[in-house]
Amino acid sequence: MGQSIRKRRGGEAPDRQVAFTLNEDLTMIDSLGDKPSGVQAPRDHPFTMQTVGGQTLAVFTETQSESSKGQSEERSDGSTSVSGAGTGPERISLEGLVVQRAECRPAVSESYMKLKRLQIEELSKPLRLSQQLEKAVTTNYKPVANHSYNLEYDRKKKDEGKRARADKQQVLDMLFSAFEKHQYYNIKDLVDITKQPVSYLKEILRDIGIYNVKGTHKNTWELKPEYRHYQGGEDEADD
Repeated sequence: MGQSIRKRRGGEAPDRQVAFTLNEDLTMIDSLGDKPSGVQAPRDHPFTMQTVGGQTLAVFTETQSESSKGQSEERSDGSTSVSGAGTGPERISLEGLVVQRAECRPAVSESYMKLKRLQIEELSKPLRLSQQLEKAVTTNYKPVANHSYNLEYDRKKKDEGKRARADKQQVLDMLFSAFEKHQYYNIKDLVDITKQPVSYLKEILRDIGIYNVKGTHKNTWELKPEYRHYQGGEDEADD
């Protein structure tokens, strides 16, 4: 830290200039970004003194004796309180008023301007760069025309479309046989059992079944009451 005094004209009070001088060993900047810089940081940093206008600033100090120091506790609002005998500072003293504000700025020089230019060039570099490849990359994920799950879905749809309609009585026999095992079925299970197109199967189910739209067995089919005990009825008729 150095200082110099410049006298004013007319016998006015001297104008004191204060400057900070950096150690020369600390001014060399080895690299800036990914390349060597070869520049030096500015050594001289003069202080710009300004008056504090429109504000009243003061410097206070507080002292506390060992006997008055208590246990510090943290409050819920984030502040701290001191508990114990003799809480609070022992004495608060006014050291003085702030009449000037000092700002430390580097002296504008050729090395300083070069350093700022290199910093701007480094910040203006794009974060991503495009690069032309000489050959295709084969180790990463390759794009395909269609994915396997799409092909499987298309195959199932084609198989369903190719299903030939069986005789209605044959479909009824398969449905009655299925409902002997379980009372409720969803349409997907019935399609798997009968191997019939969905529209054709629903057409037959409307004649013999009831579609549940609410309740515990929502979205399932069950036989109409007159068909639920058809086998037992046939046995009784034979007797």
